[in-house]
Amino acid sequence: MSSLTHFDAQGQAHMVDVAAKPATHRVAVATGRIEMQAATLALIESGTAKKGDVLGIARIAGIQAAKKTSDLIPLCHPLPLTRVAVAFALAEGGTPQVACTATVETVGPTGVEMEALTAVQVALLTIYDMCKAVDRGMTINGVRVLEKHGGKSGSYMAPPPAKG
Repeated sequence: MSSLTHFDAQGQAHMVDVAAKPATHRVAVATGRIEMQAATLALIESGTAKKGDVLGIARIAGIQAAKKTSDLIPLCHPLPLTRVAVAFALAEGGTPQVACTATVETVGPTGVEMEALTAVQVALLTIYDMCKAVDRGMTINGVRVLEKHGGKSGSYMAPPPAKG
């Protein structure tokens, strides 16, 4: 395993110098889910939540979060994002939940995994915020990078989650 890149030889935190890295097309996809009561999912699906269109607002929040990642994560580089897409899937079977997937792209010297993860987290937090009046027991789970492409390290594809 390689050393941690955000620490210098003296162990001090620093922002990685990416000046010599070539600009390449980079893509990252992240996912996560928020589990809730069946009635809460029905409220989201019907579009009748008191605060409005839950998924529409969560989508915009996720996109905005991806664009603001370097303001939130101290050592992230600000990146010119070329695409941010946030999608949702509702699942009623088993545990009622909303799954979120964010795809982020750029052409630059460093990857966009943090932007994709931030988009997912903030989109799911927005769903929580908009529905907490009816369901404070919602839980956010399974947030992870599914895949990333581009750059020196090439591609990464996450293994499928273990069946439990």
